[in-house]
Amino acid sequence: MSGGDFLALAAPGIPRLRPYVPGKPIEELERELGLQGTLKLASNENPLGPSPLGLAAARASLEGVHLYPDDNGFRLKGKLAERLGVAPEQILLGAGSSDVIDMVARTFLAPGRNAVFSRHAFAMYPVYTTAAGAECREAPCLPPDHPEMPYGHDLEAMASRVDGDTRVLFLANPNNPTGTWLERDALHRFLAGLPDHLVVVLDEAYTEYVEEPEFPDGVAWLAEFPNLIVTRTFSKIYGLAGLRVGYGVASRALIETVGRVRAPFNVSVPALAAAEAALEDAAFLQRSRRANREGLARLAAAFDEMGLRHIPSVGNFVTFELPGEAAPVYEALLRKGVIVRPVANYGLPNHLRVTVGTAEENDRFLQALREVLA
Repeated sequence: MSGGDFLALAAPGIPRLRPYVPGKPIEELERELGLQGTLKLASNENPLGPSPLGLAAARASLEGVHLYPDDNGFRLKGKLAERLGVAPEQILLGAGSSDVIDMVARTFLAPGRNAVFSRHAFAMYPVYTTAAGAECREAPCLPPDHPEMPYGHDLEAMASRVDGDTRVLFLANPNNPTGTWLERDALHRFLAGLPDHLVVVLDEAYTEYVEEPEFPDGVAWLAEFPNLIVTRTFSKIYGLAGLRVGYGVASRALIETVGRVRAPFNVSVPALAAAEAALEDAAFLQRSRRANREGLARLAAAFDEMGLRHIPSVGNFVTFELPGEAAPVYEALLRKGVIVRPVANYGLPNHLRVTVGTAEENDRFLQALREVLA
């Protein structure tokens, strides 16, 4: 080996991968451009900050961080089980829900197998699949001019990609970065029509924000679909993204199988304490939903006023379309100290995604966008 070409030594598929690119950090932009007071609306974080109950619990736990965390997460699992109506043995904790999704991929995917997911879905699905040596089966989404759900999941197209070698199907509801969602009846029919030789990952990272009456609760279907695992996170509405804690809920047999690849002590002491307390912070969740509802409406109305098409969203973000490539607009917004999310790596080069902020943050973003487009 010459020149440190370690890619030549890597497992098949790794040379084709590109690292996940998160929203640009505030500190990085301010170092690069000498800015202060930067506004970040790029990573779908809660603009109200962390759950106050969760933050207090995390602080109180710090005196015990010289000890390893409870590897079983007994207390958090107990609260989640009571809240969700399942047994604690049906819950698998992770360092964010992405950790649980990675465990599923490592458990069931391998060379000669494949995973199915939709176009414009979470960028880590193909990464986890390829890293496991499996084939990616990407299904097209619904067309941009679809009358009900532009860019939404095309369930028929996804089902058509499934064959005897499919072991995992990834399905985000709501979907990131589009914000689209599936109604209860349509999703149930889809799940009922799938063969039982694959595991369905129903990624519900944004479910607590959704206020649509026909939005499904995947956990309610676990008894009917033993091959279903529902993943959720404390990173979004609970405001604990920096602590990295999420979970999966499934049948006991599925959780036991996936748990075999879990790293020990994968959720930290402060994360366990904060998540447990945040579950009781009903007032914070109510404020977060109200702020998000108002922010979604404000952004949608402003995009309409500016003549910019946007994808209807039930998450805490909106993806909007620009007349041409979005990269120059993204860069111009950075120079104004506003960070949003380019989504060209999701196959949407003419779109940007913006997280719903506070009322003041939304107004600042919209003013900057108007100035850039003027």
